[in-house]
Amino acid sequence: MEPIPLLDLAALHAEIRDELQETLLRVADSGRYVLGEEVSALEEEIAAYSGARFGVACASGSDALYLALRALGIGPGDRVVTSPFTFFATAGAVSRAGATPVFADIDPATFNLDAARLDEALKRYAPVRAVIPVHLYGGSADMDPILESARAHGCAVIEDGAQAIGAEYKGRRINALGAAGCLSFFPSKNLGALGEGGMVLTNDAGLAETLRLLRVHGSRDKYRHELIGINSRLDALQAALLRVKFRHLDGWTARRQRNAARYRELLGGGDLPVALPEPAPYQSRHVFHQFVIRCAERDRLRAYLAEHGVGTEVYYPIPLHLQPCYRDLGYREGELPESERAAREVLALPVHPALRPGEIERVAGLIAAFYGRR
Repeated sequence: MEPIPLLDLAALHAEIRDELQETLLRVADSGRYVLGEEVSALEEEIAAYSGARFGVACASGSDALYLALRALGIGPGDRVVTSPFTFFATAGAVSRAGATPVFADIDPATFNLDAARLDEALKRYAPVRAVIPVHLYGGSADMDPILESARAHGCAVIEDGAQAIGAEYKGRRINALGAAGCLSFFPSKNLGALGEGGMVLTNDAGLAETLRLLRVHGSRDKYRHELIGINSRLDALQAALLRVKFRHLDGWTARRQRNAARYRELLGGGDLPVALPEPAPYQSRHVFHQFVIRCAERDRLRAYLAEHGVGTEVYYPIPLHLQPCYRDLGYREGELPESERAAREVLALPVHPALRPGEIERVAGLIAAFYGRR
């Protein structure tokens, strides 16, 4: 049988090959390759889609987080609370800005920052300058209590929406709920470039202007530098290709949602010792960047699926508070138990929009066979 990859970008791009090819040649012939009209148009389109006034494109999702922190004046001596169960870039950006990451445990049902644990951390580590909730796997964090706690403690909220473009919280698009929202256009994301890219969204005109300065070495006028920034410009080619793919995003999201529903239909019912993702009531639009199950025999199941040609991944096997580079923060194993348990149990199954008929049924059948219930 044909293997079932965790993600098949070649198959997805084949659906729109002519559009991509025409765009690539058009930009190549234009002679304009960095920032410019394509980038400005993408910024406007993504901001409008996300319910934000401004979008500031940059070179990566990691840079988006870093630039947001810098634009808010966060640096050495400051503390920033975030989730320990996320990709490294979330905390890495805090460290790059010179600040110190502080971790609060997750809600085991959604894998996102637990609002109650956040409030405890804000009190314990006060003063804290910012909170970075992560909208993991395509589902929003519980933003109302997070925003309320942040306001009570005088903190800015920077949303890490790298995996959740188009997701909604109680009917509102995420990434425009706090001071800033950060997107990644890494190729594997729901809206991915053919390379790297990112964007910061905000409703604050002053913050947007600071972000624009920071991404070009702090310069508004050539060779005159108002701030110490970085080179984080988005290529015109990536912006143009993203604009092509953006036209298809909602259709691809609908396929992801149907694929997730089919998994729940086939694997639900309680016959298997597997916990399935079920959006929380406040996650009014989950975009299923990943479909992540939980199981005690995760590593054995993953090996079994690999033997039968099914690609899977563990997002993420080591929580950030236990990463070697953060030993000096003083966290001990067992201190953030839900994040540690999730790291032992989570397994992402193929859910991408290019899945072919019968492939979800095959994956579900293999999981049932592993547990002897086929």
